Amino acid sequence: MELLMLGTGSAAVTECYNTCFALIADNGKPMLVDAGGGNGILKQLERADLPLTEIHDMFITHTHTDHILGAVWVVRMVAQSIYGGKYSGTFTVRGHDEAMAALRIICFATLPEKVTCHIDKEIIFAPVADGEHFSAIGCSFTAFDINSTKAKQYGFVMQLPGGDERLVCLGDEPFNERNRHYAEGAKWLLSEAFCLYSQRERFKPYEKHHSTALDAGTLAESLDVKNLLLYHTEDKTLSTRRKTYTAEAATRFSGNIVVPDDLDRIRL
Repeated sequence: MELLMLGTGSAAVTECYNTCFALIADNGKPMLVDAGGGNGILKQLERADLPLTEIHDMFITHTHTDHILGAVWVVRMVAQSIYGGKYSGTFTVRGHDEAMAALRIICFATLPEKVTCHIDKEIIFAPVADGEHFSAIGCSFTAFDINSTKAKQYGFVMQLPGGDERLVCLGDEPFNERNRHYAEGAKWLLSEAFCLYSQRERFKPYEKHHSTALDAGTLAESLDVKNLLLYHTEDKTLSTRRKTYTAEAATRFSGNIVVPDDLDRIRL
């Protein structure tokens, strides 16, 4: 398995793309997770050499603009490929009921009928419930409610091929203890880290209900995970982000820490 970071930034970034990524199975099948806030997702996919015609699964964590609006562009371009005879099979978008309802409303309000006519046919919006299992790209997933204090948001657990090891996506808000049984002992923990704890007065993460690299390191150690990946950050320190975020998280976490840049590929 490979994780392709299409974007690593938080909502208002301009120097990198909003946080979204693709999980790519060894058979080459990719699943998109969120799509950022606009048609920049098309450029990121192009730069990553990941054609939309190869993508048949997507997961949307929540309805914030920096996660769901790019999905509208993905739906549009998939539909255009279907219309042009360049896309075969179905495109399935999963997420909680509110995310699927919001995506449907935006698509039907903004896209032409030649696009929307493919929704509920070749393009499927499939709501999943808290704790529901589903299969995609040859892997087993479990969706879970992260118990957000803002918009309803889901994370997920992915069973990695060849054993009992797991990748856990926590979404983009602080961890809730109700979900410890999903995350504890995971091989990979994907966690937001809005900024450094040492720069909390500058970036105000707690006012935005976000975490710091120090908080993420403390969490990862308490959950006894093997690898910690940090994303959804500010964009004012990109030139030093990998070094400083890794160093701060490492003061609390003894495992492997990955702080990716946009378009980095991580072998899972």
